[in-house]
Amino acid sequence: MRHGHKIHINSLSETQALAHRLALLVSSGDVITLEGQLGVGKTTFTKALAEGLGIKDHITSPTFTIIKEYEGVIPLYHMDAYRLEDSEEDIGFDEYFYGDGVTVIEWAQFILDFLPKKRLEITLNRVSEHERELYLNPIGKHYEHIVEELLRY
Repeated sequence: MRHGHKIHINSLSETQALAHRLALLVSSGDVITLEGQLGVGKTTFTKALAEGLGIKDHITSPTFTIIKEYEGVIPLYHMDAYRLEDSEEDIGFDEYFYGDGVTVIEWAQFILDFLPKKRLEITLNRVSEHERELYLNPIGKHYEHIVEELLRY
């Protein structure tokens, strides 16, 4: 999935700055999917997004719990769908996707059938130890507007 807007990132601090800016643009009910290989920085990106939302809790990957909730200016629902591969079970996704918070989903390809049609897809690719390429694929006018604002800087 290499479509959408490409951003080249040279350092961890640039990744964090981008996620902090995104936090200022998201609102309740927004859904962001994060794709990329293990260790590419999906949870790091989510941690920075959480900081931008004023969340003080320690963010960890929800691999074993599937969903973790955090209270901030807007609540953050952090989901890891990795263990849901081949699962047909709807674990109440809609109450998150259409709830009061922002939902970030790692390994979203495993729950494609349950995802809202409109969302922001972010793919992270490793270029080198500190460099990353981010592909932002907004689906829907609302997310196109968010990406336009994000790319303005």
